[in-house]
Amino acid sequence: MNEPSPVKDAAYYGRPRREMRPFVPGTARRLLDVGCGAGAFAAGLKAERPGLEVWGVEMDPEAAGRAAGVLDRVLVGDAEAVLPRLAQERFDCIVLNDVLEHVWEPERLLARLRPLLAVGGRVVASVPNIRHFSAVADLVLRGKWEYTEEGILDRTHVRFFTRASLPGLFGGGGFVLEGAVGINRTGSLKFRLFNLVTLGRFADMGCLQFACTARPRETP
Repeated sequence: MNEPSPVKDAAYYGRPRREMRPFVPGTARRLLDVGCGAGAFAAGLKAERPGLEVWGVEMDPEAAGRAAGVLDRVLVGDAEAVLPRLAQERFDCIVLNDVLEHVWEPERLLARLRPLLAVGGRVVASVPNIRHFSAVADLVLRGKWEYTEEGILDRTHVRFFTRASLPGLFGGGGFVLEGAVGINRTGSLKFRLFNLVTLGRFADMGCLQFACTARPRETP
């Protein structure tokens, strides 16, 4: 099994992730939401874009049951285990919000999703930034690396990423990273002063996550 089995409360699966909606191409008419949770993200997207068809994959049965009420179709189980059931389907966009950090081999998952993209399709994903100033300060200044119930050091995270590592992550799955935009920026005054003094050299440390967009790499 490629994904660990997280135990989360219901609120975790119901986050709408509004900040990720603009990254879904406006031309997308058919979308696959991997790790769709209770379907809050897809429900919001469908409300904004009438006619959008959204399928979901979710391994938590309770969350999947809730998602089934708002998505067009929901498959329950580990993503890699259910992908063979989608072999004949094609999607204009595949979304992985807060998924890749939970997967032991995220490059392999990306590679297996690639054949499901329609011509011109894109993968959109959000991943946590382990270089966030809070994590760096805890490690460098306090010598702490303590897992928590959620956040960057969520105890169910098995992989960690920085902006510099993202091209390799998507490249390993057969994709070309087109963009990695820092999202959910900190409002910390201390960090803003630090960023000012360092002339923005470490600006990415203020981003809790990156919103990534990638296209399939052309084969020679």
